[in-house]
This record gives sequence, structure tokens and C-alpha cells, in this order.
Amino acid sequence: MATEEVNKPQSLPPYPELILKALEALNEPSGSSKSAISKYIESTYGELPDSTVLGNQLNKMKDSGELVFSRNNYLKADPSAPPKRGRGRPPKAKAPVPPGTVVSPPRPRGRPPKDPNAPPKSPKPKPTPGSGRPRGRPKKIPRSPAAASVSPAAVSSGRPRGRPPKVKPQLTEVSVEL
Repeated sequence: MATEEVNKPQSLPPYPELILKALEALNEPSGSSKSAISKYIESTYGELPDSTVLGNQLNKMKDSGELVFSRNNYLKADPSAPPKRGRGRPPKAKAPVPPGTVVSPPRPRGRPPKDPNAPPKSPKPKPTPGSGRPRGRPKKIPRSPAAASVSPAAVSSGRPRGRPPKVKPQLTEVSVEL
């Protein structure tokens, strides 16, 4: 029993408390790095049980606003500083409500839930497959042979389709007498 009490590691205070004590003791104006904090804790309290826990705790404290992370160093947050605002556009300032006015709760987001007591809707009648227009692109209608010889573009604008042929100048013969 005596050996168990001797080999038992001393109980460490909670990590946030260790970190804040280390920052106070180091008292660096530009803040203390993660390695400096861990070295101080190791020198004061002995070996740390797990090195990754310190990094996780520093991140938690940074996210909650207890610490400020600047240039790879951690500083204690200034109590008089305004709280850190999230990303995006800030919400509009709300107009003050006069006293005595009953404010209704905001409408919930999303689609409203179905009423379980409502009668079931009758299904839509499906059209019969032979009625109305058929689905899809209409079939191509063949033209009569007389209309097929003349293209529709030539009829509408009076000139053939495509790029016009290149006009070649006529050559005139020149006789040379010697």
C-alpha cells in the first residue's frame, strides 16, 4: 500500500487553470507560445499526461474568448474588450418595442409539419394515354416532292443557304505585237 501512494502521480489542477497560471507567470507582452506554456507546466507540475490535450484546451479557450490568439502566441483576453463577432453581416438593430405590447414568437423555419388528423387527399386522376397530345418531340412531317426540291430558306429570303461562291474576275486577252 505504501508503494501505491508514493508512485501515484499528483493530481493536476484543471487545464484551463494551468494555462492561465502559466500565462500569468510567463508575463510576456506579446503573449506566450504553446511550447512555452507546455514547458512552464512541465517544469512546475512535472510531466504532462498527454501533449495533445494542451492544444485542444488552448483551442477551446480561444474559441470561448478566454484567450486571444495573435501571431502564434496566446494572450489573456482583455475584459474591457468588446466580444468577438462572428463572420458575416451583423444583424440589424431592432426597434424598441413599447411596453405592454405582446410579442408573438417568430415563425418557425422550413416546411410546416403535416397535420396527422387531416383527411387524406384524393389522388389526382391520371390522364388516359390516348387522350391529348403525345409526350416528347413531335414527329417530322414529310414534305411533298415539289416542296422538297426548293429549300425553305431559299423560299423565305430569296437566296440560297451557305456562303456565297467567290466571284472570279473575267480575264481579257491582251495581244502583244513584236
